[in-house]
Amino acid sequence: MAEHGEKDAVTANETTRHGVDPERLNDPKMQKLAGEITYEDEIDPVERQHNPLAQKLRSRHMQMIAIGGSIGAGLFVGSGGALRTGGPGSVLLGFIIIGFMLLCTMQALGELAVLYPVNGGFYTYITRFVDPSLGFAVGWDYAIGWLTVLPFELTAASITIQYWRDDIHVSVWITVFLVFLILVQVFGVLGYGEVEFALSMIKIIACIGFIIFGIVVDCGGVPSDNRGYIGARYWHNPGAFQNGFKGFCTVFVTAAFAFGGTELVGLAAAEAADPHRSLPKATRQVFWRIATFYVLSLFIVGLIVPSDSPDLLGASGANTKASPFVLAIKYAGVKGLPSVFNAVITISVISVANSCTYGSSRTMQALAARGMGPRFLMYVDRQGRPVWCIVVQLLFGCLAYIGEANASGTIFTWLLSLSGLSFFFLWFSINLSHIRFRHGWYHHGFTKEQLPYQAAFGIWGSYIGVFLCAIAIIATFYTSLFPLGGSPDPEIFFENFLAAPIVIALYLGWKVFSRDWKLFIRSSEMNVTTGIRRGSLEFATQSGRVPGWKKALRAFI
Repeated sequence: MAEHGEKDAVTANETTRHGVDPERLNDPKMQKLAGEITYEDEIDPVERQHNPLAQKLRSRHMQMIAIGGSIGAGLFVGSGGALRTGGPGSVLLGFIIIGFMLLCTMQALGELAVLYPVNGGFYTYITRFVDPSLGFAVGWDYAIGWLTVLPFELTAASITIQYWRDDIHVSVWITVFLVFLILVQVFGVLGYGEVEFALSMIKIIACIGFIIFGIVVDCGGVPSDNRGYIGARYWHNPGAFQNGFKGFCTVFVTAAFAFGGTELVGLAAAEAADPHRSLPKATRQVFWRIATFYVLSLFIVGLIVPSDSPDLLGASGANTKASPFVLAIKYAGVKGLPSVFNAVITISVISVANSCTYGSSRTMQALAARGMGPRFLMYVDRQGRPVWCIVVQLLFGCLAYIGEANASGTIFTWLLSLSGLSFFFLWFSINLSHIRFRHGWYHHGFTKEQLPYQAAFGIWGSYIGVFLCAIAIIATFYTSLFPLGGSPDPEIFFENFLAAPIVIALYLGWKVFSRDWKLFIRSSEMNVTTGIRRGSLEFATQSGRVPGWKKALRAFI
């Protein structure tokens, strides 16, 4: 009897250690999975080598990062260039295509991040389920992309201030914004979350306000606008599509920059307090952000701003005067409101700069912790801050001061070319990781019902995501090789496509260094039971009882 009691005690202890009561898991395969799991706080190599990242992001932070975190100059300013070269029809169609591709990508990332909320996020999934060399290449390309975008964003934010005060030197504002970013980093991930929560709220309110304002303008409801009722006038003259197929293809890169940063929700999973609940909610918010703040707002812009407007010339991240949103307000003759929206653009650019610091520092730290970067970058202090990674990012931010140089435009163009295709390569790899993960998951005898969160479009959504990413990369290659309104030019080509040879060089370089010549990790070689956070299986059993129609509905609400 004593021996039997000891066995019961051991079983109880094992149940407590794994955080799952086997009696609650009626599925035999779920019980098998519960017995094989190695939780992320037990042997995850990143967690064993240094102080772990702080898990302080709450549900409200995650949802706001998902809804408004990456809304910035790419939407408010960069869309003006796309409107000029492609027309309102191309902008609308291009953003819908890239938006749907990103929706598939975020559903795939949500499934992986809820099950494996580990440090490094999507980089870790690529390394683990596809190929370490691809993970190394895409991870460093993504980190470099954020590193080089930060000085550009700081300069852009400083130039927006000149809308009101052109008597103060730009370098003064660059210093002010750099100090602000340093102060945010002092408070760690919670500082990032709170700042993004506040700034995203402002951006969301501004977008909703603009949509309402744009509808009123289009219907002729603004007395100061002598154009009267506009309707779809500009879709007929100058036309919905400009510069044919090539004009349509130019929209893809603009859309990538505008949507870039959406995937940060997956990167933040390792620092979420309750990823099982906050991540699915955040993933579902992506649909509404794409549908409302991108597609609907750009549709309104296309109705009330003509694509042949000379004011759209020079629309870029640093020229808010060419923002189609500001121009829409200006053309309506509403005094004071353009200044308000310029303030929104300034806030948006600062928000993206804050995301630059977060995205690059967490990616570099994860790469270093897995032996794919300098060892000093893996250090995390007791407050969960990857200190040296943050220092490196902020030092790159100091490149903003080169804006005072005579050749600053050329320098910034080449800096941004390093990140031109980073998002497409990353989104392609995330979808590919999800496909490979599902094959490995099934190979080891598990089912999709055992997943705490399932991608709304399943594995087929990831296949669609891979296809659309490939099409977008090919379209970018086409417009880089044969630029709009010009002949083939090597300089223009590499300005738009430099990220591709860099990724290839990084990929081949790690292949040679590691001497790992396999193209893919086989399903039989995948470890699908390591890195799961406690409570995932119980959450899976709860979600598994939800009717299928409700699961489909939960993809969007």
